[in-house]
Amino acid sequence: MSDGRETDSRFLDAAIRLGRLSLGEAHPNPAVGAIIVRDGRVLARGRTAIGGRPHAETIAIAKAGEWARDATIYVSLEPCAHHGRTPPCAEAIVAAGLSRAVVALADPDPRVSGNGIAILEGAGLAVASIETAEARAAHRGHVSRITRQRPFVTLKLAVSSDGAIGIAGRGQVAVTGEIARRHVHALRSRVDAILVGAGTLRADDPELTCRLPGLEHRSPLRLVLSASGDVPAGAKLFGAGPATWLLSPKAPAGALAAQMARRGDALRWIEIEPGAHAIPSALAALAREGITSLLVEGGARTAASFLDADAVDEALIFKSAAVLGPRGIPALAERPLSSITASEAFLRAARRRFGPDILTRYQRAA
Repeated sequence: MSDGRETDSRFLDAAIRLGRLSLGEAHPNPAVGAIIVRDGRVLARGRTAIGGRPHAETIAIAKAGEWARDATIYVSLEPCAHHGRTPPCAEAIVAAGLSRAVVALADPDPRVSGNGIAILEGAGLAVASIETAEARAAHRGHVSRITRQRPFVTLKLAVSSDGAIGIAGRGQVAVTGEIARRHVHALRSRVDAILVGAGTLRADDPELTCRLPGLEHRSPLRLVLSASGDVPAGAKLFGAGPATWLLSPKAPAGALAAQMARRGDALRWIEIEPGAHAIPSALAALAREGITSLLVEGGARTAASFLDADAVDEALIFKSAAVLGPRGIPALAERPLSSITASEAFLRAARRRFGPDILTRYQRAA
């Protein structure tokens, strides 16, 4: 690899890492990172702001000012080419007088899809494309929402050594240790939404927030999946905190309906199709709402339902040494855990230790 290629790759990797800091905050727009460089010196950095605007490129250009002229911009995703609430980033790059752009990933959005690069090249900029696995991973939620009309779905399971996720009738049970739980809270801070089924809501009454010091504001949108719409109005999720949506074929009634009327967008009902169509319908509805990434945390039947619908892109299985015994709740209801761990549908991608617990990550096979 030439020195120039190595330099480009190094700055592009930095732009990708920068953009990842906006994961969980940038939706409905992709979490992009942009770095402006001249003669090996970083002039300015930008990443997509909360809510998706301003975009990374315009933030970096504003910071660089006149220094941007004749410099190189490194961007983790092809600059946008369409007029929305703001002018296209590709036009902003041209107007700033940048002479070169290095792009990590083409944007599949049909409003962009090669048009951003065409604008840059048409204005005389030198454009290099260096697609990397890191860029694909960073933008997997955006790509999924555009190409499949659904968020990227991660299923998280904390499983005892005897394959259980809890004990019947006991409510919340700590299966894994504190280090693993902190990692899960960090994961929550990087996704757009987190989901549990109505059974888990009744049994555990979870908060589904990020409770790491300093990251509390990064708690994701909270979702409850219910076939009946009959869920306890006094659940913690329906109180103060991040916005909460009920995904159900049936409208809520009584106290919960009254709460929704009072709280507006902070507490909503999203109508989905019933039965076997519930999961695909819910994911399509979330994509329309701008959700790019979804973390499914429970319970056993909900996890199995997502697998039955072939709607799991990544599975994170935290395995502890704990034994929950004969009253343990199987991790995937009637499905064996091997339907992930020994399935041709998933490939083992990584394994890490968090204190006494082991996390194995499984990726959807191509």
